[in-house]
Amino acid sequence: MSAAATRRLTTAQALVRFLAAQYTERDGVRSRLIAGTWGIFGHGNVAGLGQALVEYREAMPYHQGRNEQAMVHAAVGHARHLNRLSAQAVTTSIGPGATNLVTGAALATINRLPVLLLPGDYFASHAADPLLQQLEHPVEADVSVNDALRPVSRYFDRITRPEALLTSALNAVRVLSDPAETGAVTLALPQDVQAQAYDWPEEFFADRVWRVRRPAPDPAELAEAVRAIRAAARPLIVAGGGVHHSEAEAALKALVDATGIPVASTQAGKGALRHDHPADLGGIGHTGTAVSDALARTADLVIGVGTRYSDFTTASGTLFQHPGVRFLNLNITAFDAHKLAAAPLVCDARSGLAALTDALAGYRVDAAYQTEYRTGKARWEEAVEGAFRAEDDSAVPTQTQVLGALDTVVGDEDVVINAAGSLPGDLHKLWRARSPRQYHLEYGYSCMGYEIPAALGVQQAAPDTPVWALVGDGTYLMNPTEIVTAVQENLPVKLVLVQNHGYASIGGLSESVGAERFGTDYRHRVADGSFTGAPLPVDLAANAASLGMDVLRAKTVRELREALSTARAATTRPTCVYVETAPAGAALPAEAWWDVPVAEVSAREAAAQARAAYERAVADRRRHL
Repeated sequence: MSAAATRRLTTAQALVRFLAAQYTERDGVRSRLIAGTWGIFGHGNVAGLGQALVEYREAMPYHQGRNEQAMVHAAVGHARHLNRLSAQAVTTSIGPGATNLVTGAALATINRLPVLLLPGDYFASHAADPLLQQLEHPVEADVSVNDALRPVSRYFDRITRPEALLTSALNAVRVLSDPAETGAVTLALPQDVQAQAYDWPEEFFADRVWRVRRPAPDPAELAEAVRAIRAAARPLIVAGGGVHHSEAEAALKALVDATGIPVASTQAGKGALRHDHPADLGGIGHTGTAVSDALARTADLVIGVGTRYSDFTTASGTLFQHPGVRFLNLNITAFDAHKLAAAPLVCDARSGLAALTDALAGYRVDAAYQTEYRTGKARWEEAVEGAFRAEDDSAVPTQTQVLGALDTVVGDEDVVINAAGSLPGDLHKLWRARSPRQYHLEYGYSCMGYEIPAALGVQQAAPDTPVWALVGDGTYLMNPTEIVTAVQENLPVKLVLVQNHGYASIGGLSESVGAERFGTDYRHRVADGSFTGAPLPVDLAANAASLGMDVLRAKTVRELREALSTARAATTRPTCVYVETAPAGAALPAEAWWDVPVAEVSAREAAAQARAAYERAVADRRRHL
């Protein structure tokens, strides 16, 4: 084919053809970069991308969504499960369809997960001006609602001429496939430009492979890291999501087996070691285990691997209390590697862990330290068993007993998805991850409504894998619509719907900060204006059934186990297990603090007491410099 050869297509057609020819490759394994496109059509994209997707439907799979935010969540779930080597695109119309993308985009970028957003936009020619749903700005005619996506996107462009796509499409894919700088990518597409034809160079549509690099550590940084570890008496590894993204679980295990250094995990990193490995201490931070947090307080060297150190992980700067504690951060992103005044080791997680293992030959932590953390792990396992155990199978289960029942049913290959509410705390403390991708928690943005659509994306990525979405009543009421999509696409996701009549997590937090659980129950309003009456007569199970799910109602622990087993066996249709839980406080209390500022002055006694407790806790905060 000569360099002058061209193909006349619309901008939308060219974009679809281009995306269908993009691939990633890591360790010799090639993956399709854009595995499919989610879309809801309106006047802003139906004649452009809508027409292109039907014209090239054999080259680009299409998935019909019901809510724009949910489509982004589904794409994010897909990318996370495939370790960011494959992503999905999302197209919407102009106006509310486009602004509905903002929450999902923020979630993707905060979690460093790739998703391509293709919202419609105003007419670039301004021939129709203002058109339906167009935002008018009196002094900036080039502003549209899509500009709200700029701060939550890793790359943004508005394609105002067809030929501009030649550069922007390549930049978009560069960012999507970048292991350090990925996140949401937005190409805003004016309606008229989508439909305009152009003579595109044939080279634009050739298969293109984007190699996902594994940068090795700098020798000087590696030498400093080795010195720091060899000098430490009580080192502790904090495993973050970067371990999974790099597929570095085996490299982490090799380092731990060789050195005996224990591992605690963030919400994104849980499962980096299998739960029954003797050095796996479970979650760390505000929702962490007793053994992890106890070791964190006395660690003299904290080795972060692929973590961005959120405030839950650091207990808002109060967790790492050893007087001489220092930090060593292995991270592919320099921004994260330098946090907490750490010695940085900027490299791929797998490459860096392997290099550390080789360079630390002969090093091993003291036997007494190993005995200490293994003893603490054993005590914690007893606590987990107690939280999971139900003394009476005919009783209404607590929330932790729901998790215990699920624990008896799942296999190593199952995936458990959750995002917000009280369940993330219980899961981080209690769940026993059996494989690297079993534990799927979105906690960077803690976005209610993520679970059901994310389950669809994971099910698409792993068709033969049992996928569980754990959802409380608050989350369910925010975003149940993708149940219809699961039915339409024959995705056999399993929904565990927990009814506890309100916001259990924020209710507990409200009580602890002197807000007295105000506005956190789903109950009738009573005479004094509070919501303390009888529970609302809402039947969420009936709602799920009306959207097309098979629904199993469980009232007791025994019925719950049976329903979960039935749901797991379902392979052709989505199934919901509905359970109303017994009211109970946290089975295992938080082992570390979280900074939620309390009213400095108040006439209410509850707030005054909460402020006194807050001032005691905040006194332990440290600035690691």
